[in-house]
Amino acid sequence: MAGTVCVTGATGFVASWLIMRLLERGYSVRATIRSSTDGRKRDLSFPESLPGAPEKLQIFTADLNDPESFSEAIEGCTGVFHVATPVDFEDREPEQVVTQRAIDGTLGILKASLKSKTGKRVMYTSSLYALCVNTTGAAMLDESYWSDVEYIRAVKLNRGSYMISKTLTEKAALEFGESNRLDVVTIIPPFVTGPFVCDKLPDSVRISMAMIFGNQDDYPYLGHTCIVHVDDLASAHIFLFEHPCPKGRYICSSDVITPEKMSKFLTEKYPNQFPVACQLKQIKEYEVPILSADKLLDSGFEFKHTFEETFHGAIHCCRQKGYL
Repeated sequence: MAGTVCVTGATGFVASWLIMRLLERGYSVRATIRSSTDGRKRDLSFPESLPGAPEKLQIFTADLNDPESFSEAIEGCTGVFHVATPVDFEDREPEQVVTQRAIDGTLGILKASLKSKTGKRVMYTSSLYALCVNTTGAAMLDESYWSDVEYIRAVKLNRGSYMISKTLTEKAALEFGESNRLDVVTIIPPFVTGPFVCDKLPDSVRISMAMIFGNQDDYPYLGHTCIVHVDDLASAHIFLFEHPCPKGRYICSSDVITPEKMSKFLTEKYPNQFPVACQLKQIKEYEVPILSADKLLDSGFEFKHTFEETFHGAIHCCRQKGYL
């Protein structure tokens, strides 16, 4: 029997796909969502309609602002997949507020896992932004690198509060696990793309498909950007959760977007359907260093989805849901 696990942030892009795969694998899932901010009942039709959900999915209300609110969902679980995170890309709140909320919420989840005495492992979903900012010009990054928080603060980078919160929260999670003998494993994805089962177009899908949507504001992210298919990322979570002895951080990155590569794909696979809405010279260099997934691959994991499959899936899904 696969047992019962908890997944936080159930209505998000990665978490909803992960829940689908866990249900398919035979797990019972306790999923957490935030309560509605306007007092209305949230529409949960899409997670509740996943295959196996009527029998094996329970939905709980919990919020990172109230770390103890996760205790009920985690009690009795064999593991936790902590995917939820505060997202404030417009930096509307002070960075310290966003960061403290993320850290306190994560530590509350880890404490609940420790208290339950049934959990064998906590999987924490981090971000490339915890790894790649101001890393001394390195062309290839592995799990030994950390983003420079003081640099982010000093230059006031766009999305700086998110970058800082992901960096400091991942560090806090790993330190708590080591200090309390709790098995904490972190996964570091780059831009996640592909099809989606959540009810909104995910930001990372929108950005990775900027040349398809014609969103010029997002073109700078396509200069040289690492990506992973959402299904490979979900599979990596489950693979490491079931692995006998994973340790620490794991980068989960499988491919790279460049303007030339995307243009060639669209021209060959979708001729005359998506006129490339920019000249390649208009895309300024915004290179993110290549992320090495060697540690994950050396543990026995295999990526299943090619660049073409990733974007075929994303395009088909966006068409089905009315975004294209």
